[in-house]
Amino acid sequence: MEATKDKPEPKKSPITKLKEAMDDKEEQLEILGTFIRLGVMVWAGFIISLNYVSFPGLAKDGGPKDITFIASVFTGCLATFSVDVGKKKKEDKEGAKPSSIPTQTIRIEQAPLRITTDTKKNV
Repeated sequence: MEATKDKPEPKKSPITKLKEAMDDKEEQLEILGTFIRLGVMVWAGFIISLNYVSFPGLAKDGGPKDITFIASVFTGCLATFSVDVGKKKKEDKEGAKPSSIPTQTIRIEQAPLRITTDTKKNV
């Protein structure tokens, strides 16, 4: 009989596989930081979602809750993943369309005091 039979390796946990795949401490800390940020983001999203769900028998006051802090934590976590949730206006000085609302500019000059108006209608 052969004493050196191939024994199957014991199954490794996902954490052990992850440690073997990355020996560099900086990579391990980077992945740990990503998981922590993801966990905080999921937690904040859960708390925000709970604000809009009503459970019968639990809420006695029924008034609106202030979730400003949790919303800022959620937005901050999204920003660390390079997700921008703010609305941005895309306007170029040359590419902006003129407004159809008539505008009036009032200019006040000193010495001697003179008030002039310039009415423009943008089309």
